[in-house]
Amino acid sequence: MSFESWMLFGGMVLGLVHMTAASFTFKAQVGNAYTVGARDDDLRPRGVAGRLDRAQRNFLETFPIFAAAVLLLEHLGRTGSTLGVWGAGMYLAGRVAFLPLYAAGLPWVRTLSWNFATLGLVLAMTAVVVG
Repeated sequence: MSFESWMLFGGMVLGLVHMTAASFTFKAQVGNAYTVGARDDDLRPRGVAGRLDRAQRNFLETFPIFAAAVLLLEHLGRTGSTLGVWGAGMYLAGRVAFLPLYAAGLPWVRTLSWNFATLGLVLAMTAVVVG
């Protein structure tokens, strides 16, 4: 399996971590009765639960693009290039850092990790075109 594919797998694991963190903190906030029910009151997560929910939504905005880039690299036989390897690694590293930084409410450092991940995404996409 290529390095880029391993980073894609890492992103899949990170997606589960995002979902679990957002879900469990919201459940702790509103209780079991609400989370297992129909949720007719449409309660919104607040505080850390809200930040984890927003971090998850932010991850879900970029992950499909990353997955498509890696799958294209695999399909085109272009894995292993400097751009692809650095891009995939930067994307995952930046996204891994983003979650705890967002949960802690650290805006500037969180934004730097988002920028780092997004640059990685752009590099991975560039590797698709440049080869």
